[in-house]
Amino acid sequence: MGVAAALTPAPQTTNQLLAALPPADLERLSPMLELVQVQVGEVLFEPGDPIRAIYFPHDSLISLLGVAEGRMTLEVGLVGREGMLGATVALGHETAQVRAVVQRAGAASRMDSARFRAEFAHNPALQRVLYRYTDTLLAQAIQIAVCSRFHVLEARLARSLLVTRDRLQSDKFHLTHEFLAHALGVRRVGVTKAASALQQQGLIIYSRGNIEILDVDGLVAASCKCYEIVKEAGEAARSTEFV
Repeated sequence: MGVAAALTPAPQTTNQLLAALPPADLERLSPMLELVQVQVGEVLFEPGDPIRAIYFPHDSLISLLGVAEGRMTLEVGLVGREGMLGATVALGHETAQVRAVVQRAGAASRMDSARFRAEFAHNPALQRVLYRYTDTLLAQAIQIAVCSRFHVLEARLARSLLVTRDRLQSDKFHLTHEFLAHALGVRRVGVTKAASALQQQGLIIYSRGNIEILDVDGLVAASCKCYEIVKEAGEAARSTEFV
């Protein structure tokens, strides 16, 4: 498991989940949160690892990968500033169920899992926020599983790029063929063909892992309906009045 580098303290409210808490609750949590820097490719959890700390990303992005037979992977979720990594700690899980890999470097607030579990036990506002968020994660994982079974790779890649765009709030980002192959559960040649097809349609530019989305509406049209379902679930969670 990777060791994130500690940074000097900074405001926590760039993470939307923390920002949803009442000011008094956030103030109580703040001394328990350590701002750290995570790097691209850093593995924060492996399946079966004890969850010693949980993370609230600010501008970083973390990919959740299901792992089969130690080598085959499929992305089952993304965690950005809208949520947290290690939410299952609140539900009593002490070991990781997925591989958590940093997709975009950046800052995150880290908290000891035992302290988080103790705080969660007697904090109704935090409970409401986390229950809503875990519902969103479950909906995301279910839809991705359906998508992976029934939809063509080109549409799945379009969906993945759109979700990444939403999390990063940017039309430009970096994703290697290797990373996308692991995320989509396919060979690199499949990613190359699908990306080339989207590029030929004038929807994206993809060169050496650098991606620019040129036509968002066109990419949505090329994607399957799973993108809209995942997006709507996330928007519903953010619009809910937690407290």
